[in-house]
Amino acid sequence: MKVGVLALQGDVAEHIAAMKRAVRGKGNVIAVKKPEQVGGLDALVIPGGESTTIGKLMQKYGIDKAVLAKPELAIFGTCAGAILLAKEIENYEQFSLKLMDISVARNAFGRQRESFEAELRIPQLGEKPFHAVFIRAPVITRAGGGVEVLARVNDAIVLARQGRYLACAFHPELTRDSRLHRYFIEEVAAP
Repeated sequence: MKVGVLALQGDVAEHIAAMKRAVRGKGNVIAVKKPEQVGGLDALVIPGGESTTIGKLMQKYGIDKAVLAKPELAIFGTCAGAILLAKEIENYEQFSLKLMDISVARNAFGRQRESFEAELRIPQLGEKPFHAVFIRAPVITRAGGGVEVLARVNDAIVLARQGRYLACAFHPELTRDSRLHRYFIEEVAAP
């Protein structure tokens, strides 16, 4: 399996390290900076960062077109990456890939100073709670047909899957727990 981490902004090194732990030596993990790299991938991680900037850079370098030209590509979007996967971004005009039938609200929990951590129950990962880090996090406000909600904070959807797409409002790469990255590789991106 060949996994790319979009390397335009955000926690690129952290996602590469987490994904290397998740593939356990049974695949390659690379930083993706050019559209021609997308063609050889089985899966792509779009990390957190500033979603407007990442979207503009994807368009500027043609990475958006390369991703959209490969419908079988599994994609894991975290924080800003989840925003870029969404069909609709509430109250904000910006680029998105429009691949997942979800609506998102940016900065839904507040600004930087309202960042927080929470223990999430994610049955797909087992009994042990997943320690989640939320930084200026979005929430999924609507999950359309075919979207499976995997986790919530209170009533807010923070993790969802639709086929080969996984949208996550938090930053799993900021912990040593690679279960969510492993779930993406073994369940979402599996052939």
